[in-house]
Amino acid sequence: MSDKAKLKIKDKEIELDLIVGSENELGIDISALRANSNVITLDPGYKNTGSCQSSITFLDGEKGILRYRGYSIEELAEKADFLEVAFLLIYGELPNKKQLDKLLSDINENSLIDEDIKKILENFPKSAHPMGILSSLTSALIAFDPLAVDVNSEDDMYDAFVNILAKIPILVAWVYRRRRGLPLDYGDYSLGYVENITKMMFQLPNSEYVQNDTLVNAINKLLILHGDHEQNCSTSTVRIVGSSHAGLFASISAGISALWGRLHGGANQAVLEMLEAIENDGGDTKKYMAKAKDKSDPFRLMGFGHRVYKNFDPRAKIIKVAADKVLDELGIDDPILEIAKGLEKEALEDQYFVDRKLYPNVDFYSGIIYKALKIPNEMFTVMFALGRLPGWIAHWREMRKNKEPIGRPRQIYTGENLRNFTNIESR
Repeated sequence: MSDKAKLKIKDKEIELDLIVGSENELGIDISALRANSNVITLDPGYKNTGSCQSSITFLDGEKGILRYRGYSIEELAEKADFLEVAFLLIYGELPNKKQLDKLLSDINENSLIDEDIKKILENFPKSAHPMGILSSLTSALIAFDPLAVDVNSEDDMYDAFVNILAKIPILVAWVYRRRRGLPLDYGDYSLGYVENITKMMFQLPNSEYVQNDTLVNAINKLLILHGDHEQNCSTSTVRIVGSSHAGLFASISAGISALWGRLHGGANQAVLEMLEAIENDGGDTKKYMAKAKDKSDPFRLMGFGHRVYKNFDPRAKIIKVAADKVLDELGIDDPILEIAKGLEKEALEDQYFVDRKLYPNVDFYSGIIYKALKIPNEMFTVMFALGRLPGWIAHWREMRKNKEPIGRPRQIYTGENLRNFTNIESR
């Protein structure tokens, strides 16, 4: 096969290099296209544009494959701890026991936040959306640790990563507890990473905390499944902000803001809002399945299908089992969750949805689990951000180590041609 692609523009033929990925993905290198032809490509949403070469995550939407650093998501979700996966995403290999113990110990040593951050949190109204608060507090952390990371020093990079892995879970727990009117604390650092996250969030001040292993395992799986997902909106945001040599905290804060949107991380919140609307309208799932199939009806079935996966979302298969287990072991009796199970059953059996491969996705099942754990709808995307944190760190590290140029997309101008200025008296 030729290692060149040929592009003919009017009478000029241009040769472009073909890039072959490790999974035999093909790309055309157009980085010199404008210099050689004064022509650019137009690709709204960048759906057909590769912004980088990355060794972190492989995703095949047609076959329903997701791998982190070569490891299948199925095996990682079954066998790994979230902190192991975080190390894998950032450094490319699973940690040995010494490395994992050191990482947890170093995180614990950095798990204190300047008390002035609490004052900032307390000045937000309780009605403020948790994602806005988390993004703001992440940016605020820069003021308390203003030194830039020396990207040429692995020790400096490691310290920065440990710092943010230590502090973001505390902020997540504080945002959750502030919303519930509970006291803010730092958890118990004799526990594992995920175990401590759950304790920081769910410990009540008037009773002894008893760890629920079903809850811990479900959250561990959810965090792993959300760890990375290739060049999505928030990850691309982290990379493009970082490409200006903005710091790690600033880049992560930007990623959190990008994740907030309903078309991205906010989708699992949208699922529960849809289920609540169906319940308020009588809970007739068949009625809403018919509305979803009616192209003239504005109703959209949230949590089904995926922009990338043209088959079953591999993460959804894993988290469906966890969702069933959580609902069973916790003995949850909630009409909204019954509506969710009804929609799931009908979608998996309805030929309209089967033919179009509109299967329940990870947002559908994660929303069900968070609802069962009594986590408010507005906190769903915050939990997503907590899981995506190591993926963002990994991409920021890769982008800086590869010395990628500053992101600067082009455009096709469609505005007015040159016009003469008209004085205000003549307008």
